[in-house]
Amino acid sequence: MHIQDYLAAIVFGAVIGIVARILLPGRQPIGLILTVLIGMGAAVAGTWAADRWDLHSDKHLVVRGHEYDWLVIGVQVGIAVVGVAIAALLAKAFSTDDADRYDRHRH
Repeated sequence: MHIQDYLAAIVFGAVIGIVARILLPGRQPIGLILTVLIGMGAAVAGTWAADRWDLHSDKHLVVRGHEYDWLVIGVQVGIAVVGVAIAALLAKAFSTDDADRYDRHRH
């Protein structure tokens, strides 16, 4: 892996974070910026994990001259889904929104 691979993973990570959020059912009480940051972190972590454990396939997606391995993308999206889910759970757990608290006690 070269530095440009990690930089591309960060840019691609923004998209990965949004895809992860779409894949999760329900509404996540986290903002777009946090979603993108989680996606970027997941892209770097997924790239590292795929390199570390030699997870590569012969299927590639080419975007603007850069090849993305579909298996690596799958690892990245999986990490992003977990990251977004954890962030959403933490946001709900530490929410101080009175309306949210009212709705929980009402049901």
